Amino acid sequence: MTMTPSERAGRLLGRTTRRRAAEAVVRTLIYAAGLLSIVILLAIAVFLFVEARKSIAEVGLGTMLTSTQWFPTGTPKIFGFLPLIIGSLMVTGVALVVFVPIGIGAAVFISEFSAGWFKEVMKSVIEFMAAVPSVVYGFLGVAILIPWVKATFGLTSGMTALTGGLVLGIMSLPTVISISEDALHAVPDALRQGSLALGNTRWQTIYKVVVPSASSGIFAGVMLGLGRAIGETMAVLMLTGNAAVIPTNVFESVRTMTGTIAAEMGEVVFGGLHYSVLFSVGLVLFGITFVINLAADLVLERQRKRWRR
Repeated sequence: MTMTPSERAGRLLGRTTRRRAAEAVVRTLIYAAGLLSIVILLAIAVFLFVEARKSIAEVGLGTMLTSTQWFPTGTPKIFGFLPLIIGSLMVTGVALVVFVPIGIGAAVFISEFSAGWFKEVMKSVIEFMAAVPSVVYGFLGVAILIPWVKATFGLTSGMTALTGGLVLGIMSLPTVISISEDALHAVPDALRQGSLALGNTRWQTIYKVVVPSASSGIFAGVMLGLGRAIGETMAVLMLTGNAAVIPTNVFESVRTMTGTIAAEMGEVVFGGLHYSVLFSVGLVLFGITFVINLAADLVLERQRKRWRR
C-alpha cells in the first residue's frame, strides 16, 4: 500500500519528534548525573567539616596544620599535621617518579609497537595488576622490598618513604597505563600516516605527533594514578614505618595521613577530641586532593585550548 505524501510527512515528523524527546531525556539524565556528583562531593565536605568542628574549635586548624609533632595520647596532647602531610607528599612523590615514566613508556609500547596476541596478553596482565588487593602488594613489599632497601642503602630499617613510594608507584601503574594506552589508541591513524609521509621516522612520529595529540588523556591518567597513590592506606601502613616525625630524605620512616587515620580510628573514643582530629586529617586530605584535581583540570583545559588553535 502506497503512502500519500501527507502520510509520509506525518510519519517522518513523528520519528523526528520521538528522537528529539529521547535526546531531551538523555540530556536531562546527563545533567542530573553531573549535578548529583557535585551534591555528593559537597555532602562529603560538609560531613567531614561537621565531624571535625570540635577539634577545629578546641585546637584550631591553623595550629594543627603548623605543628611539627604528633602526640595524641601525650600530656599535653599535641596534634601536629605537618609530619603527616610531608610524609604523604614524600611517599607520593616517590610513587610519581616511578609510575610516570614507566606507565607512559609501557602505554606507548603497547599502543604503538605491540600487536596481536602479545598486545592482548599485556593488557590482560595490566588489568590483573589492577585487581590485586593493596594488602597483597603490602605483603610483597614486606617480603622483598624492605630487605632489599635495607641491604642496598645500608639502613637500619627498610621501612622508609622510599619503600612505600616504590610500592605505590607499582600499584598506580595499571591506572596510568590503561588510560594512557586508550588515549594513544584514540589518535587517528591519519596523523601517523601524515607524519610518516613527511619523512619523520616512527620514533619522531610518536613523540612529535602521537604523544602530544594524546597528552590530555595521558595527563588525566597520571592524575588518576596520583590520586590512587595519595589515597592508599594499607600498603603505606605496612611499609613506611609510621614514624610521625618530619623526614629529611626518602630513606627515613614516615607516617602518612591515610595511615594515621587507619591506625588510630579504631582506638579512639567515639565523639572525643582525638576522634574529631582524625576527621580534621581527612578534611585536610580531601582539600589537598581537591586542589590537585582542580589544578589538573585547569592544565587540561589550557591544553585543549592550545590544541584547538
